[in-house]
Amino acid sequence: MTDAPGAAAGPAGPAGPATSGGGWARGRRLGLDVGTARIGVASCDPDGILATPVETIKVTDGDPRWASELRRLAELVEEYDAVGVVVGLPTSLKGRETASTAMARSFATALTAGAPDLPVDLVDERLTTVTASSALHGAGRNTRKQRDVIDQAAAVVLLQAWIDSRHARR
Repeated sequence: MTDAPGAAAGPAGPAGPATSGGGWARGRRLGLDVGTARIGVASCDPDGILATPVETIKVTDGDPRWASELRRLAELVEEYDAVGVVVGLPTSLKGRETASTAMARSFATALTAGAPDLPVDLVDERLTTVTASSALHGAGRNTRKQRDVIDQAAAVVLLQAWIDSRHARR
């Protein structure tokens, strides 16, 4: 598992998909917005054009085991034939680590331990929930009553940013 400040971090697994020129390797990825109550999930198409919402996983086991959440994620990885997972790393606006950052790292570590051949990337997700909430509000959605939708939209925002950064490396 790797991470870096900024838009994206590199592959974490021992056998990540090959990329041409450090850019995009074909295959679906799942994006995760990990929270204390819910995990928003998004997916992209194999060519990495567009991220779309998938579902919201309710956190029941949580940090540090993440057993039920990892079981559901394993099902989604199989269902979507995902070649990698992108986990949002929430830091403060100044880029400092927070309790939420530690929780996201805990999830990514548990995921890597449970699926060592699945590349896991950590991506800076500052303001993804704010961006997602604003977009939904602008579209006329009542965001107060739709936390699940916001979590999925935040996962879309972070996955799309990761995709765009990969394509920019071509």
